[in-house]
Amino acid sequence: MQKQRLPLKPYNAAYLEQGTGGIPIVFLHGFLGDASNWLPVMAHLPNHRCFALDLLGFGESAKPDLRYSIWHQVEFVQRCIAALELERFYLVGHSYGGWTAAAYAIACTTGKLSLPERDLPQPLNALAGLTLIAPAGIRDDQFVGRYNHLRPLLWESPWVDLGLKAIAPMSRWLGQQQTFEEIMRVRQALLAQPVAKSFLRDRLRPEDAVDTVEQDLHHIQVPTLVIAAEKDDTIPLWHCQTYASRISQAQMHIFPAADHGLLQTEGAAIAQVLLKHV
Repeated sequence: MQKQRLPLKPYNAAYLEQGTGGIPIVFLHGFLGDASNWLPVMAHLPNHRCFALDLLGFGESAKPDLRYSIWHQVEFVQRCIAALELERFYLVGHSYGGWTAAAYAIACTTGKLSLPERDLPQPLNALAGLTLIAPAGIRDDQFVGRYNHLRPLLWESPWVDLGLKAIAPMSRWLGQQQTFEEIMRVRQALLAQPVAKSFLRDRLRPEDAVDTVEQDLHHIQVPTLVIAAEKDDTIPLWHCQTYASRISQAQMHIFPAADHGLLQTEGAAIAQVLLKHV
């Protein structure tokens, strides 16, 4: 499936599209991901018109060097929805994409956009419903410092790459080749994706969490499904429970054996739960 392009201003967007029937469903991926993360779910939705976006700074969408907040993504999604001419749609987000989807729903009610005034294409579009899968966006001070060990991977120095290349044989000898390959993947992703760099660089203290949404969830006025993975060690279960308890029309579904990668392992089951909600 080839990605398509939206020549937006000021930032271009890329997306995947499939299907022609039913209410349109727009999918927002997680951190360090892209639209293709949704293929295992979309494969089980052949009768729905599905759009999976590359969020701003990820995949093949524009990658401006900004001090990112979640409201940059809300504005970006708004422009994409307007360009796709979706007058009514259903929004689904995983992890960072779930945070973006929740912020979008909040903005639908409050008009909140913590960005300088811009020539936005139209008011926020009518949202038919919301599904949040292991959503980020809840303030959790235990996260502070959690990713500090990744900061050296941001250094744009050939010495980092030479050092990693030097220890590659040792990783195989120690039986840690898979871990080493994951480190290399993260290194490449961090250097290529300014959103990731901004999060590690600009969110080092609890008071830097200026765009979390836990205080505004009561503004969400559309039917909402919160999906949690009980074995998730990235987004704790209580984050999902916070969403479910503070959104008035929310239901919750827990996958007991799943972890944060549930899009890949539970794609068919997620599609079935999603279809019941839609």
